Amino acid sequence: MSKSLQAVDQMVPGANLPAYIQAVSSIPVLSAERERELAEDLYYNQNLDAARELVMSHLRFVVHIARSYSGYGLAEADLIQEGNVGLMKAVKRFNPEKGVRLVSFAVHWIKAEMHEFILRNWRIVKVATTKAQRKLFFNLRSAKKSLAWLTREEAQAVADDLGVDVAEVQRMEGRLSSRDIGYEQPRDSDEDDAWQAPQYYLEDRSADPAELVESQDWQTSSENRLREALQDLDERSRDILAQRWLAESKATLHELADRYGVSAERIRQIEQGAMKKLRGALAA
Repeated sequence: MSKSLQAVDQMVPGANLPAYIQAVSSIPVLSAERERELAEDLYYNQNLDAARELVMSHLRFVVHIARSYSGYGLAEADLIQEGNVGLMKAVKRFNPEKGVRLVSFAVHWIKAEMHEFILRNWRIVKVATTKAQRKLFFNLRSAKKSLAWLTREEAQAVADDLGVDVAEVQRMEGRLSSRDIGYEQPRDSDEDDAWQAPQYYLEDRSADPAELVESQDWQTSSENRLREALQDLDERSRDILAQRWLAESKATLHELADRYGVSAERIRQIEQGAMKKLRGALAA
């Protein structure tokens, strides 16, 4: 094992990023013949040492791709780590008989992992969930040449280029221009900035003590009136209401008609009369 490979083995991007980048940059790029030899050894013989050398020799390309996503406010080390996962997936699936270099095949897998990481962590609320929205998200960021909002003509040009509706472009632009804000005041902010924290201007009306007391009093009063109204009903009416509305397995009109020896229509009339009395008691 070469010294450069040993150096990379002993570190990860997040521990010491400059040292990591220096180490992966010192690993020689494989020739086409050596790459094919290693790829065939992995593909046909499942040689993990070959897989490891293929991965190590392409780590520099992951760093290069990660730097193209520096505008998302995410740690470069994290992007590199995710890209390395994509590289390993690509090496595992690489078929040397396809006649392409590994780096060309791996770009898709590396970017796919970075894209997933960006979409998971760029905002608290996801800005893109469908495949079309993800494509629009990354293409729109690269299409905007300035911090200014797109004009109608520019938005239409982007929509035509990506094959989406102009309204979707405008919605995505709004999501890209938004930012997350913490509910509480940041610890390092001064008193002049305190008013900006949502905790100071978002009112939770459900926790208003006066409204809670009022709601509880109303609930208690309603329950008492309902209980008294049920007591005023005759036993048959109470039983019919209980079987029709309160029982876990509700009885049908015909079942109650058989029980009381009357018609189903009579049971319905008794039920309606009892319900009318209860509504009158609750409205009083």
